[in-house]
Amino acid sequence: MHIGSWSFPNAVFVAPMAGVTDRPYRRLCKALGAGHAVSEMAASNPRLWNSVKTSRRINHEGEPAPVSVQIAGSDPGMMAEAAIFNIEKGAKIIDINMGCPAKKVCNVVSGSALLRDENRIAEILESVVEACLPYGIPVTLKTRTGWDRDSINALRIAHLAQESGIAALTLHGRTRCDFYTGNAEYENIKEVKANVKIPIIANGDIDSPEKAKYVLEYTQADAIMIGRAAQGRPWIFREVDHFLQHGTYLAPPTFGELQALLLDHLEDHYSFYGEFTGVRTARKHIGWYFAHLPDAKAWLASVNQIESTQEQLQTISQWFEQQDAHAPFIHEPVAA
Repeated sequence: MHIGSWSFPNAVFVAPMAGVTDRPYRRLCKALGAGHAVSEMAASNPRLWNSVKTSRRINHEGEPAPVSVQIAGSDPGMMAEAAIFNIEKGAKIIDINMGCPAKKVCNVVSGSALLRDENRIAEILESVVEACLPYGIPVTLKTRTGWDRDSINALRIAHLAQESGIAALTLHGRTRCDFYTGNAEYENIKEVKANVKIPIIANGDIDSPEKAKYVLEYTQADAIMIGRAAQGRPWIFREVDHFLQHGTYLAPPTFGELQALLLDHLEDHYSFYGEFTGVRTARKHIGWYFAHLPDAKAWLASVNQIESTQEQLQTISQWFEQQDAHAPFIHEPVAA
């Protein structure tokens, strides 16, 4: 699997998720077997570049190469400017978001709202690719199959992407109006792959090694991208990669291994966000790790009341001390 001049150790990628795939989480997923990870989407509006949120999203210190930054917006010139800005901040791949279904994104004709304006899509793709060309930076695109089931245009978008010089296309097997409901479909991904030459990355409802194998074989995609199924289960990347290579299953992490990786993740998270924000934004990750365990609800409610990072770490460490470090940590997949 290649994007531009970059090659990857495997074809199991981390999907960009707002509020989730920050730098600490991307580093964790890559350490646990992900072949590639794309950042949270960064705003294309220059007025937002100095905000705390955007500043964090474009902070790539210590992140393994290649750094891929996703940008979102609706103005071709502004998107090109945002691409150059992020290249100067260290981006080695620029990814364009045309798949986010959130109302606040679509209301400003960004994300998947662009699927209703193919002329605008072509203008944005050409503008960003042209801006990145002098830097030798490849541009990728992430999108959905269409605005709704009556306006599927994935293949036309794929042809526009290929003609514009897009280096790879990620396709989520849902329309914008599907949001994340129902089941992802892969027929349109299969059709796109059969009709274009650029690499295709399949996304949507991939939550197990078996599902990853099925999607790759059915669609003939070049890679798969995992999003929500990795929340609280970042080791899914090594499980999927191992299964695809060897056809066998890896043992789940032990409680001892989970303790080490979770505490390391939290330390990196706190260092990235600081005390006040760090303890609060860590709560969702802790919840994802433990939500499936019996009687977790009351314990997590108490953890969510903690307002210091040290107490949060101590409480989690004490919980692990009560477990058998060698026992497997069985984590049921979340709905993807």
